[in-house]
Amino acid sequence: MHSDVMSSSGIGGGYFWCLRHHRVEPAATACPEKYRLGPYATEAEASHALDKVAERNEAWDAEDKRWSGDS
Repeated sequence: MHSDVMSSSGIGGGYFWCLRHHRVEPAATACPEKYRLGPYATEAEASHALDKVAERNEAWDAEDKRWSGDS
């Protein structure tokens, strides 16, 4: 079963961050799924996609250190 975001990601509105072109693309003209992050509700959210990725990576790295007992 897909979430609402997943089921609507290929159809309708929304914005994506294109990893190939390094720009925001509207859903209607977005590159193939393998090249994009999203969907995001607004163009501004999509433009900060890489910031969100970096934040999540930092949090996951910190959790990995905590889990393994590293300081």
